[in-house]
Amino acid sequence: MRTWLSLAILISTATFAADEKIGVDDRIEIIRGLTSEYATLKVGLPRSKKPLPFESTGKYDSKVWEEMGQKLGPAARTGDLIQITRVTLESDKIVLEINGGIKSGRKWYDHVQVGMGGGGNTQGPIGQSGTPTQGTYMEILFHKSLPPIKTAALKKVLASVMDFEKRSATEIYSETLPPEIQTAIKNKRVLEGMDREQVLLSLGRPVNKSRETKDGLELEDWIYGKAPGRITFVTFNGSKVVKVKESYAGLGVEAAAPLPVN
Repeated sequence: MRTWLSLAILISTATFAADEKIGVDDRIEIIRGLTSEYATLKVGLPRSKKPLPFESTGKYDSKVWEEMGQKLGPAARTGDLIQITRVTLESDKIVLEINGGIKSGRKWYDHVQVGMGGGGNTQGPIGQSGTPTQGTYMEILFHKSLPPIKTAALKKVLASVMDFEKRSATEIYSETLPPEIQTAIKNKRVLEGMDREQVLLSLGRPVNKSRETKDGLELEDWIYGKAPGRITFVTFNGSKVVKVKESYAGLGVEAAAPLPVN
């Protein structure tokens, strides 16, 4: 009797684990962890308006990729440095926008600025092409509800096509910053006193921006995250962060108490 009871408990536990779905915190961690990340390509990527299929096992069909890219040509070649510019989590897959995707207008690197941070040292964009972006899209297919997974595990999944270990220009720049700023960027956090470039390195582009004048100060809020889940408000006065606030919103209450900020 005890043997059957133990077996029933094991089966029930295994079923629960198999049905476990990704949570809000993991979703936020993945978006923050992959957005704006650089990687060196191990294979060529074709341009395609439809995302290139890539299995969560790390496998892909190179012939399918080649066929999808025949009309639009290559987005990047083996050995090129690419950037993940947007991450979208759907019910059973994760979609990656690479090098700005395919849009009319300028290339993805037209928006990149070279500088050493801290106000006046920032230079202008490194390119002004005036042509469509030379990016593409990939989708990591799970064929089931997204399981609990972290950025580090996803990078291992992508290891057959992307190398995240090679040092990028972003990493080199980050090493010139004070230790506490380096740690915050590594942990995807924002500290008071950071400038806009450092916030972009830490959290990527905000979901929304808003401006207001308060007590004679021109303030700008960068808002990260969407309800339901964690919302981060980064407030700038000029080029510097003067306030960081994190709250949970839309989880059965209007907004939970602010989370502690490092």
